[in-house]
Amino acid sequence: MKCPRCQSQAIVKNGSINSGKQKYACKDCGRQFVENPQNTNQPIPQTTVELIDKLLLERLSLAAIGRVTGVSASWLQRYVNKKYEQTPREVHVKKKSKRRLTLQCDEMWSFVQNKKNKQWIWLALDIETREIVGAYVGKRDEAAAQKLWKSLPPVYRQCAVSYTDFWQSYQSVFPSKRHHAVGKQTGLTNLVERLNCTLRQRISRLVRETLSFSKKLENYIGTIWHFIHHYNESLDLG
Repeated sequence: MKCPRCQSQAIVKNGSINSGKQKYACKDCGRQFVENPQNTNQPIPQTTVELIDKLLLERLSLAAIGRVTGVSASWLQRYVNKKYEQTPREVHVKKKSKRRLTLQCDEMWSFVQNKKNKQWIWLALDIETREIVGAYVGKRDEAAAQKLWKSLPPVYRQCAVSYTDFWQSYQSVFPSKRHHAVGKQTGLTNLVERLNCTLRQRISRLVRETLSFSKKLENYIGTIWHFIHHYNESLDLG
């Protein structure tokens, strides 16, 4: 290998460019360059993009996805930022008729940046279809419970009976005649609690002792909603 400026062969490795390709430097003239520069800006193949979309739904960090697919960390971060920014923040569920519906609701915590910045994931699960029919990410207070309630499709707000734990915010927001606060020993919230475990198993950002925690709230929320949409779409509803 020769320097493209002075033709010197005193060449050393000098890091890499955004695509991950090796960069070199000339010890004689200081020129920095890559080998075959015309190949440095090749688009990411569609098959690789599709693989990345699947890996984002598994318990893998972005660094791990980059190692598996060979894309650069900077490209992957830009792609993820755009994808999560465009992810809808509302549930898409099968249309229901007005009849008796039953929900289980619960909240689980994780954090963004550090454990002082707790974020609570509020979920409502239809026990018949197993669909996630309501969700909100934020604080653990009455305003957040109100956001969860508003995230439910109208038919659930009109007809559903809801089972929750004894957190006071539920009792302040959910209609008293159709709300039942129950203990874990009853088993009446076991499905949504199992869903919480599924989220922790599938989303690395939600593992409490992890190096894959989110540094950006927008991406944290986008990750949750991305999984919710995939989860509902994967259900066999006949």
